[in-house]
Amino acid sequence: MTRLRRAVHTLLAAALLAAAGCAPPNEQELRLWAMGREGELVQRLLPEFERAHPGVRVRVQQLPWSAAHEKLLTAFVGGSMPDVFQVGTTWIPELVALGALAPLDAHLNADDAADIFPGILEASRVDGRLWAMPWYVDTRLLFYRADLLRAAGWAEPPQDWDGWRLALQGVRAAAGPGRYALLLPLSEWQPPVILAFQRGAPLLRGADEWGDFQAPAFRQAFMFYLSFFRDGLAPTRAEGQLANLYQDFADGFFSALITGPWNLSEMAARLPAGLQDAWATAPMPGGSGGEPGLSIAGGASLAVHADSPHQAAAWQLVEYLAAPQRQLEFYRLSGDLPARRAAWTAGRLADDPRVAAFWRQLGYVRTPPRVPEGERIATAINRAAEAAVRGDATPEAALARLDSEVDAILAKRRWLLARQRAETGP
Repeated sequence: MTRLRRAVHTLLAAALLAAAGCAPPNEQELRLWAMGREGELVQRLLPEFERAHPGVRVRVQQLPWSAAHEKLLTAFVGGSMPDVFQVGTTWIPELVALGALAPLDAHLNADDAADIFPGILEASRVDGRLWAMPWYVDTRLLFYRADLLRAAGWAEPPQDWDGWRLALQGVRAAAGPGRYALLLPLSEWQPPVILAFQRGAPLLRGADEWGDFQAPAFRQAFMFYLSFFRDGLAPTRAEGQLANLYQDFADGFFSALITGPWNLSEMAARLPAGLQDAWATAPMPGGSGGEPGLSIAGGASLAVHADSPHQAAAWQLVEYLAAPQRQLEFYRLSGDLPARRAAWTAGRLADDPRVAAFWRQLGYVRTPPRVPEGERIATAINRAAEAAVRGDATPEAALARLDSEVDAILAKRRWLLARQRAETGP
């Protein structure tokens, strides 16, 4: 009876622990927040980690991308941050300013740092310190209908914007009325910023404390962006007004768009079988000597909460998920491109010509200004571009309003910098 009683007590204790969602007393429970489909797929990688770390159990919470940024901020204010979480690169400066992230410099050796695409690694740094570990990469380049380009007389994609304009004009002429050459969704701020980067525009001036959108470099890029709409090469309808992006691409409503690696799998899945050999990718035009033009460094990184009580185990989880072999495995599950070049080499990812364009482009990426207000500034750029495209404001008025709006967004930053200068002296 004594043994039976003990066995019953043990089973009851285990049941109570399971019901409460708690780890046994001698086990650490790590909370991991991951976004979108990644939150589902990352769970397939965790059994091996838990086998290698028998004292650690990982509990994953899957968040929708649309709510993830607000959820992280709410969790920080409420003191309920997870130990490890996925973070978009544009969110990092804001979370650093809040004191939400643990610095990771001490955990990244020189060899591992050299294996990460430099522009992507820089996107996870603020003020020279590393605050998140690159997990997968994202940048934007051209997806295009190679068959329509050939029909317009271009056997190979042009390497500069002058060539692409000529090619797009030819495609537009062949397509006929009511059709276009290039899709530039008015819901996206990235295309005008990419063009600005290619002209050397910094976007902000001073110590990233004032808008710099009326400066010649950004103005030239902005006018070039608007010219695609003015010349009838791009539709002025918002992306949401398209019946179906993939169907319109297949039907030839447009022949090219600037987009990211998530569309590699989407195009393969959604385009008709007869068009699977008709589309291709190319690095952004604009470089000299055949080199790609600049694009935006993006993607997702893994961060550790500064106040996590399980710092060592949290880093072990980040190190495990960010290792080349795991990034390659995650790519095969999700299609997310690895941040580690060793993973690309081991998986021979660049053997696929469509993926190879991203390999080349990732060597030519730039990070938007690393300020906590980055998300709000991106939204302001989007509004200014849409107003100018739709004719609600002249380009000059749109840029003047953009500078004014961004100056207001950065007012607190100027106040803080002025205070720091006053305390430290000239």
